[in-house]
Order: sequence, then structure tokens, then C-alpha cells
Amino acid sequence: MILFIALPIISAFVQSLFIQHEQVLIVSQNCGPFGCSEVTSIDFEKTIKLRQDAPLGKYNGINTYLNRSHLAFAEVGNAWSASETLVDFFNEVFNLPLYGALAFTLTYTAVVTPLVLILGFAIAIGVNGLPNIMKGPSIFVSLLPHLVTPLVGSLILFWMVDGDGIIGATIKLIFNDPDLSLKASTALTWTMLIVYGIWHTLPFSFIVFYAGLQTVPFETLEAALIDGATKWQRTIYVVIPHLVPLISFVTIMLLMDNFRVFEPIVSFSAEAHARSLSWIIYNDLRESGNPLYGSAGATSILTIIGIAFLLLPVLIRTWQDFKLKGH
Repeated sequence: MILFIALPIISAFVQSLFIQHEQVLIVSQNCGPFGCSEVTSIDFEKTIKLRQDAPLGKYNGINTYLNRSHLAFAEVGNAWSASETLVDFFNEVFNLPLYGALAFTLTYTAVVTPLVLILGFAIAIGVNGLPNIMKGPSIFVSLLPHLVTPLVGSLILFWMVDGDGIIGATIKLIFNDPDLSLKASTALTWTMLIVYGIWHTLPFSFIVFYAGLQTVPFETLEAALIDGATKWQRTIYVVIPHLVPLISFVTIMLLMDNFRVFEPIVSFSAEAHARSLSWIIYNDLRESGNPLYGSAGATSILTIIGIAFLLLPVLIRTWQDFKLKGH
């Protein structure tokens, strides 16, 4: 826990307090037959030495968290003053890098998480009610999306929704619009990414709930049946209360994974319409020859804070349940 979680978080926070050293520039005179002009060049020797002497960079404090690429308090304040309506204000704010990424990240998390919980439980109930001879093949087929590597799975869907792919061509045919493209619209791109997220994550939810269903006490279900409870009532009042710890576990895992959505955006080349917090970190670190470690560190810390904020209600509820049970 200390080596692989605590220390990397501390390292990211420390790095977020520094920014890259500016390059050392030399201004010289370049004289010719028609006069002299100033020429600016980089002193590579002094620049390298400066970076070697202070490898973390130049101390910037919390200013990185406050700049336009992150919390952007000054820009948000200006947008509030200049906007006539809330719609105008949010449009301005969501054009800022961090808030635009946060909007997609929260939307993705808020849609995918409950749908995966509900559909995973529904599939688990359905498979659990099948004859034994059909359960094995059904479980295998249900797990296939989770067995496919996320990058490969998203690439497959990317090709399918292309204009020449089966999904893209079908949608063109349905709407009778040869120019319709799922990749050209922000709303359609978000929908495509959310559909992929549900498809890929659903098997995890299903298999956990299916395993939990095998632990429901048969005597309790039999007693409810004798008392005249319908299948729906047995599910609501017997099965779901029994699975509450598993529901909390799956919710925590889904919230953490969905809030860190990254692979689909890269695979779909969807960064023009959808950017997540993880994608911003990736983009900062892939800057050619000059990775923005401070900026990536600041976004990482803000992402961790966001995940902790989302998990807080679930963790509080779990802690209260433990206290009620005397743990």
C-alpha cells in the first residue's frame, strides 16, 4: 500500500508544485552588409545544466492548480461576470480544458455505472433461472466482452461505427442520410463511448452478482415462497438485501474505473469531441520532448480527489452497515 499507492500519490503531488524550467536564451547581433539584427537562440548547455541542477523544475506552488488548464478560477470568475444566462456561463466554463473533461467524465460515470449495475443484476437473475445445461454456455457468452482487451474491443466498435462499417452504414440507411457520421457529432460520440463502456463493463457486474446469487439462503427463499411472495417480491425483499455488500463493492469498482475512462477515447480518436481527466494526463505526458510533469501531476491529484468525493457516500453507507452489524 505504501510502495505502490501512497508514495506515487505523494510523488505526483510534489511534482505538481513544480513547472518546467524555461529554456536559457541568448540574444546576439547578426551583422551583414545591410546592417545588424538581433538573433535569439537557445543555450543548450546552460539549459541542460539548469535542468540537471533542479530536476523537479522551477517551484510554482499551487499556481499550476489555478491556471487556465486546471481550476481556472480567474477565467470562471470572468465567465460569470460576462454571461447573461446560466447557459452562457456553462458554455464558457465547459470550454476550459479541465471542466470540459470533467463534464464528459461525470456524464460517462453517471450513465454507465447505474446501467451496468441494473443490467448486470438482471442478466445474473436471468442466467440463474436457466436450466443447468444452458448456464455454462450463457456465462461464457456473457463474459466475452470482458475477455476482449479494452483497446481491441474499442477498435472493433470504432470500425463498426465507421461510415463503411455495419453500424454506421445501417444508421445512414435508417435515417436516409449518406453524410451522417457518429464520429462528427459530440452528442453521438459521447453516446458511442457510453454504449461501449456499458458493453465492456457489464460482464464484471454480471459475474459478481451471479456468484452472489449462489449464496442466497434457500431456506429464506422457500419461506418467502410459502408465505405467498411473488418472484418479484422475493427478489426485492430477499435477494437484493442479501446482495447489498456486493452491490457496494461493484459500485465502488465501477465508480473508480468509469471516472478514469481513457482507452475508448484514444481508440475511437474521439478527443475532438470527448476528453476525460485521464486523457488530459496522457496528453500532458506525451508532449514531444517536453512532458508537462507538473500539469499531469496536478490533474492526477484532482482526479484522485474527484474519485474520493464520488466514493464517499458509498463508503459512509458501508461503514454505517458495519456499525449496525456490530463489526
